[in-house]
Amino acid sequence: MATKIRLRRMGARKVPFYRIVVTDPRFPVKGKFIDRLGWYDPLKKKVEADKEKTLAWINKGAQLSNSVKKLLINFSIFSPGEIS
Repeated sequence: MATKIRLRRMGARKVPFYRIVVTDPRFPVKGKFIDRLGWYDPLKKKVEADKEKTLAWINKGAQLSNSVKKLLINFSIFSPGEIS
């Protein structure tokens, strides 16, 4: 089964909040997910992610979405060489 690490929108209208989740790409964005890896708050500009869990899912073959990849690199959770 192919998996994808992507953002799942939470929060209220005009107050966005995102969870970083592992999901099957066939599921809808607000649908069910396999595992929760962290969160992103764009209003406070904060990201928190479990580095070990994320690396484990990448090693299992999960693909990062472009937005999650940029977040993890820009907020210095991963260096560009650690994830490809």
